[in-house]
Amino acid sequence: MKQVVISGHGDPEKLLLRDAPDPVPAAGMLRIRVHASGVNFADVLARQGLYPDAPKPPCVVGYEVSGVVDALGPGVGTDWLGKDAFALTRFGGYADAVVVPEAQVFARPAGLSHEQCAAIPVNYLTAWQLLVTMGSLHRDETVLIHNAGGGLGLAAIDIARYIGARSIGTASPGKHAFLKARGLDEAIDYRGKDWSVELARLTDGRGVELVTDPLGGGHWKKSYRALRSTGRLGMFGVSTATESGLFGPLRLLSAALGMPLFHPVQLMNGNKAVFGVNLGHMWGEMDKLRGWMESLLRGVDEGWLRPHVDRTFRFDQAGEAHAWLEARRNTGKVVLVP
Repeated sequence: MKQVVISGHGDPEKLLLRDAPDPVPAAGMLRIRVHASGVNFADVLARQGLYPDAPKPPCVVGYEVSGVVDALGPGVGTDWLGKDAFALTRFGGYADAVVVPEAQVFARPAGLSHEQCAAIPVNYLTAWQLLVTMGSLHRDETVLIHNAGGGLGLAAIDIARYIGARSIGTASPGKHAFLKARGLDEAIDYRGKDWSVELARLTDGRGVELVTDPLGGGHWKKSYRALRSTGRLGMFGVSTATESGLFGPLRLLSAALGMPLFHPVQLMNGNKAVFGVNLGHMWGEMDKLRGWMESLLRGVDEGWLRPHVDRTFRFDQAGEAHAWLEARRNTGKVVLVP
């Protein structure tokens, strides 16, 4: 099989293509011959040495794939053999063959390509956890979606529309027309102006009921101040760590020093809540993830879940894919194809 390997921490050039033996599925597992692998910002952090959960280099990352089941381990139903499927992977997804537990595999919906299916697991499950499970977003409430143009941002827009909530998103101006066509109610240029001032104007100074924030550091303080009473701040990343200009783990230290401390009395007096989301720490809760995915796949049938692939890159272009994502040039999902 072909794998994309992080050969060492550093720039996108550290991603190398290599040959490796095909994996053999053990009991309760199956093998997928991969047609598409999703790329996530966590993969960029892993390459830079900023993702504590990632294996040490040389390693193969990747949390989601879509393809065809071509081998079964003992105890797996034979109905899977030859079926189109997509799956969550605990790393190893940047390969043209992966072995995963049966519980992490889902049948590919009719009408969706493998590239679109590879855009579902991480982005839509995380967005569901942020908006529905923990964010408790309701009809007629307002959600502020930071990085609305990314794959997770588009997933959050889909879910907010399904709920009937008002959505406001921060994004660079070149993405605004597309995002509004996708259903975003209001777009804010976070580069050319202070987004908090524009948000206050759009909400008549009240703020919003929910903020989804992948930026981290001191940015969480600003997002917290944007909440109205009963508001919730959902934190799920520290992407600002890649922008500090420092080297290696010092980038994380810089982001950590800017993080706010939320005191219980402060939360009580403000009638506000904060919570964190890390899908990579949910492997022991697969029953929950499968339940969320069932709701999302109904969204495919009902037409409100619409995974959008911005660009596909070949495995030998994995460095270009990371650079594209790291520069936030994408609108939607970035996908690797063998």
